[in-house]
Amino acid sequence: TRDGGTHHGGVARGRGGRVVTRADGGRYVCRATNRHGVAVRSVVVTVEYQPSIGDRGCPERRLWLEGTPAQLGCAATGNPPPRVTCAKLRDSHDPPSATPNATLAELGDSQDPPQATPNVTRAHAGTYQCRATNAHGSAVRNVTVAVEYGPAGVTLRVLPSANVTRGGGFTVDCGAEGVPAPTFTWALPPAPNLRLAADNRSVTVTGATTANRGVYTCTASNRHGRRAGSVVVRVDESWLVALVALGALGAVTALGLAVAGGYYLKTTACKKGEYNVRDAEGSSEAACLHRHRDDRGEVFGIQLTQP
Repeated sequence: TRDGGTHHGGVARGRGGRVVTRADGGRYVCRATNRHGVAVRSVVVTVEYQPSIGDRGCPERRLWLEGTPAQLGCAATGNPPPRVTCAKLRDSHDPPSATPNATLAELGDSQDPPQATPNVTRAHAGTYQCRATNAHGSAVRNVTVAVEYGPAGVTLRVLPSANVTRGGGFTVDCGAEGVPAPTFTWALPPAPNLRLAADNRSVTVTGATTANRGVYTCTASNRHGRRAGSVVVRVDESWLVALVALGALGAVTALGLAVAGGYYLKTTACKKGEYNVRDAEGSSEAACLHRHRDDRGEVFGIQLTQP
């Protein structure tokens, strides 16, 4: 009887009487009886079988987070208990120097010394083959591992240039790596002529003014963190400055010429002569016409205009 209950006479009488299943394992009580007495003996039956890997103990898809311990636990059944190894399969994205089928995790052998567990990197993403092995055979299961990580590598580009001419246009593009894909927010100079793209990855300015100069900051975020980057935009007004400078120079030149002319009239052209010349010297209607010499010396001609 098994466990003191069910009678298994067929099993007791002959070897190979039927196909063994895992359900046949357990404790059996063998009882021999004749008219002179009874002999009893207990026997433990162990059923060995080859490994198998199911979805419950080894899901075919895993999600890892960058920086956490890289552990690919894959449970298998079998008797004796199988040794489980999981190795990454090389794909087209792996560098040539990568070791093919490098073992990432070994489970199921208590005699193995403990090994340091590496931290997850983006290079760990890919397909792994987990193999369970014992004396009766092996079982194989492929597992796909995806690696998530916070935003990284935030870059900003100003097109066509970060030095913008007043009245011109430009676009600031923001890019960042991250899984899941990051979303974008901006801190911008306060100006009415800003237009954000539908996905918030870029901002466009038309008709640039001084209000558009300053720091443009883009922040990329996902559920694992956030990262920001900045760029400085300058609005060049050199043409306006030059125009103002030219206008100022013209005014200064005209003023200089007027002062020089008056100084010339007062100090040179009209400082000598008859009384009427000196009398007209200070008049705003006087203009020096010519100067010549005769037997009387220098003669200055003065024309008085009517008011």
